[in-house]
Amino acid sequence: MSVADMLAAARASDGGEASQPAAQDSPAAEKPAAATSSKPASEMSVAEMLAAARGEKSGGAPAKDKPKAKAAPKPKPAAKSKEEAPAKPTGPKDTASILAAARKSDKSGPISKAEAASRSQATDTDKPKPKKQAPPMPEKPGYARPEPARPRADTEDRRGFFGLFLGSYFAFGSTALALTHLLWTLGFARFMFPNILTEPPTKFKVGPPGGFAPGSVETKFKAQFGVWVVNALYQGSQIIFALKSVCTHLGCTPNWLESEQKFKCPCHGSGFYKDGINFEGPAPRPLERYAISVAADGQLEVDKSTTFQEEKGQWTDAASFVEV
Repeated sequence: MSVADMLAAARASDGGEASQPAAQDSPAAEKPAAATSSKPASEMSVAEMLAAARGEKSGGAPAKDKPKAKAAPKPKPAAKSKEEAPAKPTGPKDTASILAAARKSDKSGPISKAEAASRSQATDTDKPKPKKQAPPMPEKPGYARPEPARPRADTEDRRGFFGLFLGSYFAFGSTALALTHLLWTLGFARFMFPNILTEPPTKFKVGPPGGFAPGSVETKFKAQFGVWVVNALYQGSQIIFALKSVCTHLGCTPNWLESEQKFKCPCHGSGFYKDGINFEGPAPRPLERYAISVAADGQLEVDKSTTFQEEKGQWTDAASFVEV
């Protein structure tokens, strides 16, 4: 659109003179606009052009009241085809339309603030910012890489066992619960049985009287029955009797010392002769005897249910010894 077309469109929007198409097309319309401004039309801005068109700058009569003067013929531009010739405006236009028409395709013209904001947003969204990427780490050489540890076979077996039973909280809890139930079951079973103390029989046979030589002490029955079988001289008589292997002081078990021919208590040092009489240490009385007799088969039989004490005069009882 030429300057004359723009001025004509501005006059039509202000004064309602759009009905005179001759004023828009005539070259006389350019003369008053040029006369009202000291600048040439090519150097005037759009605002000055619009003010000159409205007659605000010169303050004179509108261009339509002045006599039309013949303008000098302008050089005609090169003929354009009908398709390339722009269509002339036929009605009033707003400022945005005028600015859009004033722009050229090869040169950007003035734009509004809204268009500038939309263009800046479009350029920001169209061009994504490149992301900074760190360079890859160099690969370690072969000599710097640690060699993987090779677990032993027994270590793998232990790890498999503990991993199966203790590898998780659920497995650990299940194992503990199973062990608790097992212990409770065993305890209940033991509670159902009565407490019975198994003791050796009170009567047992030690062999024939001829198996014990005079002056000898047989100790082989001490561990099982707690008895010494002695063949010794007591008050002028050779007899066989069974001594209880319990010290009369505090209940310790004395030992027979063959080299010293005496019974010696290891706890407090009490000493007894071969016949059981105490002679040293804190023991207050002699050893006790068990009942002994000759059974029907001719063997000596010891009865631990009956005891005899020397201080009470019970060693004179015939059941406490067997004469040889």
